[in-house]
Amino acid sequence: MRVELSHLSMAFDGTEVLHDITFDEEVSALAIIGPSGGGKSTLLRIIGGLLVPTGGTLAVDGVPVPTGEAALRDYRATLGFVFQDGGLFHHLTAQENVAHGVEDAEASDRAHDLLERLGLADSAAKRPAQLSGGQKQRVAIARALAARPRLLLLDEPTSALDPEFTTEVLDVVRDLKEAGTRFI
Repeated sequence: MRVELSHLSMAFDGTEVLHDITFDEEVSALAIIGPSGGGKSTLLRIIGGLLVPTGGTLAVDGVPVPTGEAALRDYRATLGFVFQDGGLFHHLTAQENVAHGVEDAEASDRAHDLLERLGLADSAAKRPAQLSGGQKQRVAIARALAARPRLLLLDEPTSALDPEFTTEVLDVVRDLKEAGTRFI
């Protein structure tokens, strides 16, 4: 995938969080690394079309990220998101969380296959409160993959996890990369 940022800037209430970022590379996986409060999540949300930058331009695979709400909705539908807290629905089981929002007849089967692939087949009937931190993040990754996104956006998927759960999630990310999943 080609990621092109040209003089990208972002400010909130007059405070500039991102200043004049330019990047143009062909990548299969991209890690954004920096200090806490350095704008990593903001940049990821801009790439994901959740925030519109205050300056500059952005394109993924040569296609500019839209700025109008209708076009942004269509763009977001092509992406998978995994946020720091996983963002699972607490009233749904792991399997229901993965299948939620996937609009095809195979959603339940795909959810089962993804949970199995991520080592969670035995947890399919559990609700998020019954899962460990690492399991929740793997369910969130499965949910993001269920819609077959062209790009997966991971916002600190291992933050606040114990070391053993961090290893679980990083193993999944490594497996996804080896399987050809494109992600930031």
